[in-house]
Amino acid sequence: MAFISSGYDPKQPMKNRITDIGPKHFKDFLPPVLKNNYGKWLYHEILEPGILMHKAESGDEVYTIRVGSPRLMGVQTIREICEIADKHCGGHVRWTTRHNVEFMVDNKDKVGPLKEDLLSRKHDAGSYKFPIGGTGAGVTNIIHTQGWVHCHTAASDASGTVKAVMDDLFEEFTSMRLPAPLRLSMACCVNMCGAVHCSDIGFVGYHRKPPIVDHFTLDNICEVPLAVAACPTAAIRPTKVDLPDGTKVNSVAIKNERCMFCGNCYTMCPALPLSDGKGGDGLIIMVGGKVSNRRSNPKFSKVVVDFVPNEPPRWPTLVKKVHQIVEAYSSGARKYERLGEWAERIGWERFFEVCDLEFTWHLIDDFRDPAYETWRQTTNFKF
Repeated sequence: MAFISSGYDPKQPMKNRITDIGPKHFKDFLPPVLKNNYGKWLYHEILEPGILMHKAESGDEVYTIRVGSPRLMGVQTIREICEIADKHCGGHVRWTTRHNVEFMVDNKDKVGPLKEDLLSRKHDAGSYKFPIGGTGAGVTNIIHTQGWVHCHTAASDASGTVKAVMDDLFEEFTSMRLPAPLRLSMACCVNMCGAVHCSDIGFVGYHRKPPIVDHFTLDNICEVPLAVAACPTAAIRPTKVDLPDGTKVNSVAIKNERCMFCGNCYTMCPALPLSDGKGGDGLIIMVGGKVSNRRSNPKFSKVVVDFVPNEPPRWPTLVKKVHQIVEAYSSGARKYERLGEWAERIGWERFFEVCDLEFTWHLIDDFRDPAYETWRQTTNFKF
């Protein structure tokens, strides 16, 4: 009723709207050819890796060049992207959900000059600033989280691991030689604000030690009830602790065997850090997930490497393991077969053999939930 009394009319939601509150409607930012043909597209084709053509019912065509981006970028890079968009695309540019940047033009004659401009821009060391690719049966850009740059609960770095892995898989980004699209993702802790749980290959930072409790600091800066409530496994309880000087303070106690090392408590209380700087943190590798309904139901990823140590700046062990999986999948899967479908067809035992990965009891998938088995998870219908 508060909205009604303030003049808001639910039958005319846009009437008297104050337009500087919140973002403008996304259609205000579409290129004219997209706005004119919105919802009226017939088909699209991939002309070559990284270059697509969409055909509309009206006969209009849109040509898109997709390039990779580092996700976390400086102002100079953003200005350069805007400069390219102003020069070739009428000031329009878009980012995909996997951190690719797409430049769109409405005429095939504009594709050549745009492609030439993008490939001519290089870093001082000679690598491409805007590599073209990430389409079709290849590797697209890795979707990832913040890592050590920003996140307080990170068990590993995001930008560093992604850079190292994509340097190794660069040829797969610029080509389409794989059996099917290969989606990679990275999350720097098990809270997973990346898409690790539903990507073909994902690597996730993992803490292996429970929080370190700084009793003195906790009593001074933390709300004990918030720290207790933040734990998803009820591993934290309130307690009182006697400090060495005899002072009694309010604190918490950790039930180590219940801790899942997620870092939620650290989010609520900075006096509960998980990393001790002594090598307890690292990564795990998961494979087989997908969101697509094509050919088979969506799938969750499964853990296939239970621990990879943090080895900055180039993470050689992580890069080697991911490379082994990609090469085995590339040579063994059938056309259109996603990685998880390939693993299920040959059997997970065989998967570990051909990928040269060690199997341990930590990797046994013992998750059982009636809802997971019985709820409909796909739009596929079979009669």
